[in-house]
Amino acid sequence: MIVIGGGLAGLAAGVALAESGWRVRLFELRPFLGGRAASYVLPDGEHVDNCQHVTLGCCTNLEDFYRRVGAGDKIKFFDRLLFLDPQGRRGEMQAGALPAPFHMMGSFAKFAPLTLRDKFSIAWAMLNILQTNGRTWDVDQFGGISMLEWLRRRGQTKGAIDRFWRVVLVSALDEELDKTDARYGIDVFWKAFLSNRTGYRMGVPIVPLAQLYDGCKSAIEQKGGEVNLRAAARLLRIENGAITSVEFDAGREERADAFLLAVPHTAVRDLIPDEILRTESAFRNLAMLKSSPITGVHFWFDRQVMSEPFVTLLDTTTQWIFNKTALYAPSRGDGGNFTKGQYLQLVVSASYDLLPKSRQEIIDLCLKEVRQVFPAAREANLTKATVIKETAATFSPEPGVDRWRPKQETSVNGLFLAGDWTDTGWPATMEGAVRSGYLAAEALLRKEGRPHRFVQPELRADGLVSLWASK
Repeated sequence: MIVIGGGLAGLAAGVALAESGWRVRLFELRPFLGGRAASYVLPDGEHVDNCQHVTLGCCTNLEDFYRRVGAGDKIKFFDRLLFLDPQGRRGEMQAGALPAPFHMMGSFAKFAPLTLRDKFSIAWAMLNILQTNGRTWDVDQFGGISMLEWLRRRGQTKGAIDRFWRVVLVSALDEELDKTDARYGIDVFWKAFLSNRTGYRMGVPIVPLAQLYDGCKSAIEQKGGEVNLRAAARLLRIENGAITSVEFDAGREERADAFLLAVPHTAVRDLIPDEILRTESAFRNLAMLKSSPITGVHFWFDRQVMSEPFVTLLDTTTQWIFNKTALYAPSRGDGGNFTKGQYLQLVVSASYDLLPKSRQEIIDLCLKEVRQVFPAAREANLTKATVIKETAATFSPEPGVDRWRPKQETSVNGLFLAGDWTDTGWPATMEGAVRSGYLAAEALLRKEGRPHRFVQPELRADGLVSLWASK
């Protein structure tokens, strides 16, 4: 079979199908694997991720995928999430001794950037999520409602919205609250923070993202398959309702028994014949999916300016700062040596306001915020900086978006789809991408009469939550 696209969705499907006995031939446009969750090398030899990607304890399929390709030891998990505001107030999220859903109560009570009124309003909304097992009465209404509207219906204060809900959800879902389906926002808190003590734990790669996929190529090739880079697919050939081949550059055609299209939703329409686009709603509806941007800013200082592995900033354009020097230390074996300076990566999700700004304007803005939060940065010299704008980083999880997301099995015989934009039950995350690949593999095997399950169950509720979540 042929897989078109070497991002997480295509890799997950390819590895799963290779393990199931298919000879997989994977074709990727770029010179590296990983898609939007990849890294590349600058002219001076420095490795940079196109954007910082992380996982959470509740991402069971992503964990399974890393295990399958031997990358599990390249992810380090952290139990403590640190938040800082420009006034120097700190807040933490960390599980204490109490069972779920009260495991965060201690750190939440001491969360300095929030007022007592903010905390009471948040607690009220959390109770509503708990009482309904993450499915409040208004999230499934036709067309959906925005997360911002959901919060307003529950009397959330401005501080709670700006310094808690927005901080967590914009980073998790890459979209502003007024453009996010409340169902996904509630899912984040139900799955990651309420139903299980470990769902919130954040896993961060301790190697450049490209190194996470070394095992993918081997897993496919060891089963008799092949991985082709710099291979640009141009058009799918479809005759009498069935796909027959895919055309590449120079008119080269490749045939197979089955085809899996695992490219961004914005690229699907360029590969599908016009007649199919006009007649098949699954492909026509892709035009309704919108995109959200992410901007990554990379700073290299001549000395250490930050001691934490990562922090979340409040009331700033910059949302997250990752201490790449410290994070990469275990794989380098140097113990986080700062004598040669420090490399930080900053992340701004839903970065609409940054798109029209120049590279230097973004650097100046973010550098000012870093120096405001970290006093040591005020004396440090910025030796190098770069900005990476992903203008269409993810699909936008706007209210009602699920009606436009197609299933993995299509009406075209032999053609399957994978991508976080397909119908996975998850938003645009690495977990969603892997789930889509597994679902596509399941659909293909089911079609040929060899059903097999790859999708892993959700993280089970534990503690006191398990008592009523099962009712």
